[in-house]
Amino acid sequence: MKKNDLWKVIYDDYVPDHEPLREALFTLGNGYFATRGAAEECDAGGCHYPGTYLAGGYNRARSEVSGRIVENEDLVNWPNWLSLSFRHENGSWFRIDDVQVLDFRQELDLYRGLTTRTIEFEEEDGKKTLLVARRFVDMNNPHFAGIEWSLTPVNWSGKIQIRSALDGTVINSGVPRYRELSSEHLQPLETGRFDDESIYLRVQANQSKTRMVQAARTKAYRGDAEIPVEREYFSKVGYVAHLFDLECREKETLRIEKIISLFSSRDRAITEPVLEARNALSDAGTFEVLLESHAHAWAELWHRCDIDLKDGDENTQIILRLHIFHILQTASVNTIGLDVGIPARGWHGEAYRGHIFWDELFVFPFLNFQLPELARSLLMYRYHRLPAARRAARKAGYKGAMYPWQSGSNGREESQVVHLNPQSGKWDPDSTYLQRHVGIAIAYNIYQYYEATRDIEFLTAYGAEMMFEIARFWSSLATFNKRRKRYEIHGIVGPDEFHTQYPDSDKPGLSNNAYTNVMAVWVLRTALDFVDLLSDTRKRELFTELKIDDKEIERWQDISRNMFVPFMDNGIISQFEGYEKLKELDFEKYRKKYGDIQRLDRILKAEGDSPNRYKVSKQADVLMLFYLLSSDELESLFRRIGYQFNRETIPDMVDYYIKRSSHGSTLSRLVYSWVFSRTDREESYHIFQESLKSDFEDIQGGTTAEGIHLGAMAGTVDMIQRCYTGLEIRGGILWLNPRLPREIKGFNMRIRYRGHWIWLHFTQHRVEVSFESGRSPQIQIGFVDKVYELGEGDCKEFLL
Repeated sequence: MKKNDLWKVIYDDYVPDHEPLREALFTLGNGYFATRGAAEECDAGGCHYPGTYLAGGYNRARSEVSGRIVENEDLVNWPNWLSLSFRHENGSWFRIDDVQVLDFRQELDLYRGLTTRTIEFEEEDGKKTLLVARRFVDMNNPHFAGIEWSLTPVNWSGKIQIRSALDGTVINSGVPRYRELSSEHLQPLETGRFDDESIYLRVQANQSKTRMVQAARTKAYRGDAEIPVEREYFSKVGYVAHLFDLECREKETLRIEKIISLFSSRDRAITEPVLEARNALSDAGTFEVLLESHAHAWAELWHRCDIDLKDGDENTQIILRLHIFHILQTASVNTIGLDVGIPARGWHGEAYRGHIFWDELFVFPFLNFQLPELARSLLMYRYHRLPAARRAARKAGYKGAMYPWQSGSNGREESQVVHLNPQSGKWDPDSTYLQRHVGIAIAYNIYQYYEATRDIEFLTAYGAEMMFEIARFWSSLATFNKRRKRYEIHGIVGPDEFHTQYPDSDKPGLSNNAYTNVMAVWVLRTALDFVDLLSDTRKRELFTELKIDDKEIERWQDISRNMFVPFMDNGIISQFEGYEKLKELDFEKYRKKYGDIQRLDRILKAEGDSPNRYKVSKQADVLMLFYLLSSDELESLFRRIGYQFNRETIPDMVDYYIKRSSHGSTLSRLVYSWVFSRTDREESYHIFQESLKSDFEDIQGGTTAEGIHLGAMAGTVDMIQRCYTGLEIRGGILWLNPRLPREIKGFNMRIRYRGHWIWLHFTQHRVEVSFESGRSPQIQIGFVDKVYELGEGDCKEFLL
């Protein structure tokens, strides 16, 4: 394999059944919009789905489900700008599925953000043609994208017609289980042409009224010379196209360039998207000119963000880079300043309706150390929705801020009331909105960002306010049990998601989920620490504005020292109170019957049973504590609340819960790999490899086609960046305590820590740390158990 191939994902066959997965994996985006890797000549249908998604581009629609009206907010599938095809005189329009494919190669160049599709095909009349299609979505200028078709007649000459269109007649149909719901979100407004070369389409979302304009300029070239053509303009409601004829000569290549500009009413500093699209397109260079600046922007990102891995399996490096690539396509420097969050499935498809969950918890650690300016901007998405979180808390009878489990445009709860079970075909009630721990994730992200950056301005202006309001929510949710003399939390659902209520109860919610209770203590303790970080002036302002008094601070202290945590008789932390009373499940029986049992909840419900009756988990729950907090931090927290925690029991807890997990979430294996890393590196790396391939091989049987799992992708990157390096910030010191799996021979990476760029080189035997630049003359680096000071230009080597 050539060195350059470590930057490429390559397929050398055309398999229609694999197209949905490949379209998701070959999605191109720039943090502003993204388009799936569908063939330009194919409309939606069968194995093809050319979706285009605007960051934060949502719309609401009502549907009748099981006799009731429900309202859902969806990430809108905006007009298809890819549409490009050709036909011979009086012939049919080219589609890859209508011809005999003689040779095929499709590659994604991760370093340049470029897809290339090479097809040699034969039509029914024996005409053979070679088509090379290249595409990019501009990382340098987020409003541009481009397609280049190089068309070579192999054994024929003659006239062809080119059709280049913008199609606004599309609907949301990318997720089969949503197809019973309303799917029409676009209202056509206008079609037109700016000049002889350019066409445009203007639409708006029918409820949110977000407007989008796409403009396209299509030209033809023979060599470097442009071919003058007479274009035929065609339009109908929601659709506009240019058609023109070209004369082809055998074995002579023609190039078709389609450059588009895309603007929306959500953009800053614009008055009308049509005008902006026209001006941008008139200034746009050729495909090659735009590609050069686009590739340069990607090179700058890779300089910051690449992890250069030396592993026995070259696929590990490629997939790791693929994961970084999709993180940066979802949120990049172009996202900074936009009012958007981190969607669980990227801007790559319509699964989860494009909503923002807690998956950002797994993405922020990477961004904090590579693009902290971006991390700050994404945290502002949560800050701007603080008023909605306060309203939700008040409506539910609580104080502070109750953030929604699923968030979209304005921060209201977007979780579905009912959910379709594909196993049974029935609509089941959905109580997952009771996962109040999303507020814990937001608080954790605020804290981690501050620790990595020491951005006191953010903390003072925004972070502390969010932290205090989240702490107030947990304080108001906690109730005091006089018998136990401890605080408890009732009526919630933990990260597991399979358990939403007790078997003998008709009321949703559980009591004393261990992860939630312990992390609520962490939030309250951290909020108290934040009080001490504020200046007297800012503290007085915030406490006056939020009406926080000494009595409330005392309650935070009391709860954070007297929270109840359930344990089983064997000394293992109980997932929630009463968990030990549940039945054991015969996993082997269900494996033999169904094969894939990742979604045991759906299987059990389809059988008329319920996961609420069994000790079975979708994903890690209790073990999330060991994922987020070090053993030292956990010991400190348990001491604070008056429990003895023995870190020697961690392997037993891991073993207990992993035997009872179906891994129904792509995040599950990731967490297990992390917690295994210090006790069983071989097993940890084995599980890491499974997690690494979860989207690449679509181990959940079709879900990746609906949108990649961004949390799992980012989590695998973080396994290398923080877990195996032992990288953590503790006591104002950047600590390294590496324990590399033997399969990893070494790797290089850069991180940005409190304004400093630091280059790190790891091998099995040594660690090299180089201080590249920074705001202050020195930083402190801790290695194993000693602290060292490094100044700009210094390099330190540590032997393992």
